[in-house]
Amino acid sequence: QVQLVESGGGLVQAGDSLRLSCAASGRTFTNYAMGWFRQAPGKEREFVAGISWNGAITYYPDYVKGRFTITRDNAKNMVYLQINSLKAEDTAVYYCASGRTAVHAKGPWGYDYWGQGTQVTVSS
Repeated sequence: QVQLVESGGGLVQAGDSLRLSCAASGRTFTNYAMGWFRQAPGKEREFVAGISWNGAITYYPDYVKGRFTITRDNAKNMVYLQINSLKAEDTAVYYCASGRTAVHAKGPWGYDYWGQGTQVTVSS
């Protein structure tokens, strides 16, 4: 059974940095792309970062580009999301997701397993 467990969220101040972690288990980690999404209250879940199976290709939507960095450690079955210069609008539940293929996708349709999420709250 595939399991994704996020950690690292919390209450931070605007301008701070945060690193989210996701521990994956249950299938061959290196066969699949990974992604991070977020969902704020009253809003749809949105894609914030994707990474290919070997970490060679990453993708960020314009609204987070330059502040978010996704990485993975295939030896540890871990994926990370570094968030710098946090803003109040980054407040959301952040979800780790495992892709359907080795190459990342830019929407929820490209992922078939999800974690439970970790709350990030940015106070201004």
